[in-house]
Amino acid sequence: MSESVPQPGQSPIRVFLVDDQELVRAGFRMVLDAQDDMTVVGEAGDGQAALDQLASVPADVVLMDIRMPRMDGVAATKALCGKGSGATRVVVLTTFDLDEYAFAALKAGAAGFLLKDAGPADLLAAIRAVHRGDSVIAPSTTRRLLDHFAGALPDSPGAPAAADRSRLAPLTAREVEVLTAVGRGLTNAEIAATLFMAEATVKTHIGRVLHKLDLRDRVQMVLLAYETGLVEVRPRS
Repeated sequence: MSESVPQPGQSPIRVFLVDDQELVRAGFRMVLDAQDDMTVVGEAGDGQAALDQLASVPADVVLMDIRMPRMDGVAATKALCGKGSGATRVVVLTTFDLDEYAFAALKAGAAGFLLKDAGPADLLAAIRAVHRGDSVIAPSTTRRLLDHFAGALPDSPGAPAAADRSRLAPLTAREVEVLTAVGRGLTNAEIAATLFMAEATVKTHIGRVLHKLDLRDRVQMVLLAYETGLVEVRPRS
């Protein structure tokens, strides 16, 4: 297992664990505490307890289970991300065959999702990624995720509302093409090959889309592409 050593003067990533299974939290804590660049600052067994603690315990990344008693992960994520500070990033934990809850959590402001059976290396990479401001939904899994949650997406099937499509007005035609490709789950390299441009240019276009539309990360780009009808939803068979 590779470790990332914090640079001089750089504080460890503060991680907060939320899961109603104590053994799951213990397993996560054991993995995270072994990292030089991470520290577990707290844990809770349900969403409400997490919100209560996070009101006074600063955290950079929250690993949030979905199904919990008293307050589930969707409601807790919405409450936490709705504060608008942007200081705390949420990664929802789920099994792939869950259902619309994971999509709802992304809509509520989560930075991404992680499968509960992911290996330690994937868990650590996800935490570091969201701490940098990136998404933890890899493009290769975006397609499967959105296909699975197709029934939860609005205006499915059919043309999007004019108000939705108007959100794309600030974009150039090329930026719309890139947004569409991201929505289809293509990697930057695949987008570059498809649109005949350098991969660095793809990254530049993605940065401009994020800035112009005030989007947080690639996750929100994917959701917007579906909501505005740039990418057609395929109903589940």
